[in-house]
Amino acid sequence: MEKTIRLKNVSKQFQSEKILKDINIEFEENHIYGIIGKNGSGKTVLLKIIAGYLKPSHGEVYVMDKKIGVDIDFPDSMGLIIETPGFLLQYTAYQNLEYLAKIRNRINRNEIIDAIRMVGLDPTSRKKVGKYSLGMRQRLGIAQAIMEKPDIILLDEPMNGLDKKGIVQVKQLLCELKEQGKTILMTSHYAEDLEICDKILEMDAGTLTSQAVPPSPQWSNQIG
Repeated sequence: MEKTIRLKNVSKQFQSEKILKDINIEFEENHIYGIIGKNGSGKTVLLKIIAGYLKPSHGEVYVMDKKIGVDIDFPDSMGLIIETPGFLLQYTAYQNLEYLAKIRNRINRNEIIDAIRMVGLDPTSRKKVGKYSLGMRQRLGIAQAIMEKPDIILLDEPMNGLDKKGIVQVKQLLCELKEQGKTILMTSHYAEDLEICDKILEMDAGTLTSQAVPPSPQWSNQIG
């Protein structure tokens, strides 16, 4: 398996507070990784460092063998949700994703429509995002993360706001993306959100440790 992400002795400190402590880990393609931990444990900071949004205080981050902050500022083939997805509330789901797609101009109308459908939303709906529920906005956030077919997907609390059916649909989607060779990192407070993961890591006070591999998931039988 190809190593898509490598962290070497990564630490992050804000003033006197050390948020991450000497993180050494590698992530491979065709895997889903789960990071579990309480608020403030360092999960989101870790994702921001991998994405190039924050610089580590110490250590090195490599994505696709390119050093973040030296070879590239931001990984080229990465989709992500970090913290709460932000959208233009006066526009529809399709209009929002079309606007975002124009930044890099890599995908066409059909690919935007496909991404919206993949998360269980209607790409033809004229409903404005400002009228969306939290769960619908979360689905749209996942759609924007996957629409350009990135090799690496970072999802910060992707199950937040989803009902039971939505959680099952997102888990099924992530498993399909894994089978396409993607590297997926997802965070959660809850172990049941991470049952699809090949490896689970626990973040506690800035330290990352491996946990037992979860049992075979039962979630696929939950849609009636």
